[in-house]
Amino acid sequence: MGDAPSPEEKLHLITRNLQEVLGEEKLKEILKERELKIYWGTATTGKPHVAYFVPMSKIADFLKAGCEVTILFADLHAYLDNMKAPWELLELRVSYYENVIKAMLESIGVPLEKLKFIKGTDYQLSKEYTLDVYRLSSVVTQHDSKKAGAEVVKQVEHPLLSGLLYPGLQALDEEYLKVDAQFGGIDQRKIFTFAEKVSVCFPVFFHLHLRGMQLCLLNYDVSVPLVIVYGKYSPCFADENTEDRR
Repeated sequence: MGDAPSPEEKLHLITRNLQEVLGEEKLKEILKERELKIYWGTATTGKPHVAYFVPMSKIADFLKAGCEVTILFADLHAYLDNMKAPWELLELRVSYYENVIKAMLESIGVPLEKLKFIKGTDYQLSKEYTLDVYRLSSVVTQHDSKKAGAEVVKQVEHPLLSGLLYPGLQALDEEYLKVDAQFGGIDQRKIFTFAEKVSVCFPVFFHLHLRGMQLCLLNYDVSVPLVIVYGKYSPCFADENTEDRR
């Protein structure tokens, strides 16, 4: 097996091939003290395709770096996003995604025993989580929530209230999964920025975000993971004229 990687080697494995790294100094501090805890989530909405090999290969890097990796099957998110997954099919969709993704990981030599798999409804229907959703909804504006989900939630002429809940739930997931970092796609940037704004209302330790690589498939682009943005959430929800942080 050889010696365990040094903090510098772990940093290289975690950040290589990333489009952007923000908060690298904090990441270094964590790696000097312990292993990084990170999660990657996928909403169980459609069919996993070849572009999923991009985040799978990065998950392999995280494991080589000694990270504690959780894969979240975001079944409740799939329902809230204009019911892309009907409620009665959520369990079947999760089973399908789990089998496909595990097969993809095994095909590139990723050891499944080092991964933790969880579905969103395992904890997102709990009393504590539901209370935090209500607390969050009392301080989040409709404008901020809609803007945060603009590149992720299906955009329709008459949007449903459920789609406005989506970004807040994703921000809460980081805390409920007890991780340091979230691994997400280029299309997640606005949700990550949204999540940073919650600190006054939810003064918890939030979190690194990994964003980055892009894969082009035939006649359309598929943006799949990785940014490291670090920090406690900044003040709660500025007014609607606040500029995007870019």
